Amino acid sequence: MTAQVRGLRQDGAAGMAALLEIRGARRSFATPEGGRVTALDGVDLDVGANEFVTLLGPSGCGKTTLLRAISGFEALDAGTIRLDGQDVAPLPPFRRPVNTVFQSYALFGHMSVARNVGFALEVRGVPRAERDRAVAEALEKVGLAGFGARRPAQLSGGQRQRVALARALIARPRLLLLDEPLSALDRGLRQQMQIELKTLQHGLGIAFVFVTHDQEEALTMSDRIVVMRAGRVEQTGTPREIYRRPRTRFVAEFVGETNLFETVVERIEGSQARLRTPEGLAFTAPARGLAPGARATLVLRPADFSLGAAGAGIAGRVERAVYLGQDLHLLVRPEAGGPAIRVTVRDGAAAPEPGAKVSLVHDADAAHLLEEAE
Repeated sequence: MTAQVRGLRQDGAAGMAALLEIRGARRSFATPEGGRVTALDGVDLDVGANEFVTLLGPSGCGKTTLLRAISGFEALDAGTIRLDGQDVAPLPPFRRPVNTVFQSYALFGHMSVARNVGFALEVRGVPRAERDRAVAEALEKVGLAGFGARRPAQLSGGQRQRVALARALIARPRLLLLDEPLSALDRGLRQQMQIELKTLQHGLGIAFVFVTHDQEEALTMSDRIVVMRAGRVEQTGTPREIYRRPRTRFVAEFVGETNLFETVVERIEGSQARLRTPEGLAFTAPARGLAPGARATLVLRPADFSLGAAGAGIAGRVERAVYLGQDLHLLVRPEAGGPAIRVTVRDGAAAPEPGAKVSLVHDADAAHLLEEAE
């Protein structure tokens, strides 16, 4: 089946004209063994103006190949790419109203920051005075006003990343592509830049397509997330939809920590289904069309569990407790057997230690059933 991404934002903007339209994108590569590997397997994608879309997936899922096809650095075997209604397949990269920020930043070390940022305008023969004004404006937008005379080696990692952004933005592209630009930064700076990138994108009013394998980046910055797997789109949706309502086991396990339980529906009580695992663990979840006897894979995130009174819920013993500031991550082994359960609770005086007996209760409204089996 062709993988598809239909519509634009999930917040009511669906149906608006797409800035970027990709249909039936296919690309395969020859392997040293004489075979072929499929990088893109019939991908459809729409991106709206001023939308921040993240391509998320593991290495080899096709996200970077798709980004390179949009930019013109990779030719498709089949399919179309239209930008503002124009077929861009015949256009070389420098003729497309698209710019790319690479993971390595690719700055010229022998040039000043100002010349790095204005180099594309210099090549086009833009007059010096006009070029200087554009460079100053671009550096101010990324928070580097006054840094024009420095060399890249005199900047921090975050500052070099901003220079790369300014260089990409100075030509006023309709679409900005970002290929894991934050991966080389330390955690604190990466988190800071996530917020700054989203703020910058919103203020500029242009569309961003961002590639990452980092779930936190995707959840923090995106209007929509496109989860890719083996050259296809596994699911698309808002960050909340992807996290709270994964359609498949792959999405549930790839995006954030999760607990999956194979259950059978025992009975339906109003809008709630009563489910039980083979080990006898009991759960409640929204029925949503289930019938008694049906098999269902239940998804519960670690924060969907809490510690209850003795005898309530699932009895178990703490195997591991990981302290992370205000949160405590527990691994609880149910007394009835089965896989250990990941639980996140607030740290406090009553926080359990490894070896302690606990009772787990879950938020029935947060429980989610997968729509598709693997």
